[in-house]
Amino acid sequence: MFTKVLIEYANPKDLSDTYTLSFTIRNHSVADTWTKLVDIALKKHAIDDPGRFYQFGAKQHQLDKALADINRTIDIINSHKLLIDRKLTDVLDQDTLNYLHHVFEIYHGLLDQQNNDFWKTATSEVRKALADLNIQVHACEDLARSSSNKPSTYITWYKMPKLFKLEDSQYNLFEDCAKTGTIYLLYCEIGKTFEDLSADNDKYIHDTAFKPFKYFSADFRIKYYNDDPRQIEKKHATMKQYYKTKQEFFNRQALPWGHRYLLPGSIPVADLDTTPPDLIDNLESRQWVKKITLQ
Repeated sequence: MFTKVLIEYANPKDLSDTYTLSFTIRNHSVADTWTKLVDIALKKHAIDDPGRFYQFGAKQHQLDKALADINRTIDIINSHKLLIDRKLTDVLDQDTLNYLHHVFEIYHGLLDQQNNDFWKTATSEVRKALADLNIQVHACEDLARSSSNKPSTYITWYKMPKLFKLEDSQYNLFEDCAKTGTIYLLYCEIGKTFEDLSADNDKYIHDTAFKPFKYFSADFRIKYYNDDPRQIEKKHATMKQYYKTKQEFFNRQALPWGHRYLLPGSIPVADLDTTPPDLIDNLESRQWVKKITLQ
């Protein structure tokens, strides 16, 4: 039985320049299943993008890179067929981000429903761009919502089936106040949670694209910051107000306030053994996941 996760980070320009962190796996049922899924993922699949590091380094550099990346992706998608009629000029433009996410939902399709004509005729480069569009929208949203850096690493295995569903009792494991060095399950469905809907005030979303956090896979996110409890309280107030304004929508979904499908946050599955004082400095120069090992 595995008890540790070791992650080796590397400088993308010199993969011999490495830095390794050790995490202890939590003792609960979801963490047990997650560990087994990571073991399978490591044996059968490659990490989608080993360089998914968000909010490291100077803020302006992050903003410039995020805008350049997402607009380059839009160009790739439109090279196959003109789907997107605008570019993103500011990461604070939540309306355009919502619009772009809606394009992703419609033309990428749900994980088991990729049957639209655009997807069928798209090249592998264009299909990847559609998947990247989702990732880049969320990267921009993270930047827009943070007054200070909240560095994170995302690790995903896109081709791995998303088959495991949370049991009702396991929602008690949700946590909503990030802690430095904690590994959390990553939302792996195509759609938006209630937390996302309220944060985005999304008018483009449709009923079928609202997807509560039900399924999980090996995918995970490591947060290297501590949330401010005052900001969490403010977020909860925003969520409650959004619920009131969309009461009819949630009544149709049979989701009263406080339902487990409306919970914010995620389930923590592992924690950093020690937090070095130079943790962020070491990761800033090594933004590449070279190797993951279970022990």
